[in-house]
Amino acid sequence: MTPLTSRRQLLLSALAFTLLANKSVRAKEESATLKLSSAQARAHTPPPPPAASGKKIVMIDPGHGGIDSGAVGEEGSEEKHVVLEIANHIREMLSEHPHIEARLTRESDYFIPLGERVEIAHQHGANLFMSIHADGFTSPDASGASVFALSNRGASSSMARYLSQRENAADEVGGVKAAQKDQYLQQVLFDLVQTDTIKNSLTLGRHVLSQIQPVHHLHSQHTEQAAFAVLKSPSIPSVLVETSFITNPSEERLLGTTAFRKKIATAIVGGIVSYFNEFDAHNRRPS
Repeated sequence: MTPLTSRRQLLLSALAFTLLANKSVRAKEESATLKLSSAQARAHTPPPPPAASGKKIVMIDPGHGGIDSGAVGEEGSEEKHVVLEIANHIREMLSEHPHIEARLTRESDYFIPLGERVEIAHQHGANLFMSIHADGFTSPDASGASVFALSNRGASSSMARYLSQRENAADEVGGVKAAQKDQYLQQVLFDLVQTDTIKNSLTLGRHVLSQIQPVHHLHSQHTEQAAFAVLKSPSIPSVLVETSFITNPSEERLLGTTAFRKKIATAIVGGIVSYFNEFDAHNRRPS
């Protein structure tokens, strides 16, 4: 075990202890925050255990859902439906890799609070979390794909700030009170553990962008950062992928085709596989 690995495990163990200590205090608040309707509850089943045989778990999060349609295009396309199909393509393609197992935070059209999406990833023992979106902007001229990681120091651009504020408002659409969000930010040791997690998230973003660039225009050439609530896992590398702007008429038409959805899914899968290859190669190096 390397000193870095040992330090990380100690930090995660301390974080886990802190979470358990505060669990009883937060129980009532979390119950109210994450309570689902009866239809949503039926859609959820207890998560399967972490994958056996050393498989890596990739948690794919189709953004929005249910009462929260996400961005809506000029022709009426709803983000929530587009990203669910892209997520399903990603899961299907990743199933061809024997050492990777992909799971979805939602299988159909229902609402999940942002904090619960993060929690689902932890319950599944995920090694990676990726939220899929096709967002909108105030101008129909905005176009291209982007990848975002978490920032604890402010947004890296005005667009990153706008999109993070827009995405974080999803809980308000679903009726989740703002005071009950960001439960992880209240934990001691959060920032210490997450520094390494954000570094890995930026590496993941770089791999995904390098795979998307040959097949689709990039809105930003590098991984942007902002305070996306859905990326606030302390220990799981997490990115949010904006596949295109659904409010751009030409990109809305692209997103409406199965061919493009599969093309962007293929690129995302390539980025995930490339990231794991680099991560494994790094870990195999002698200390």
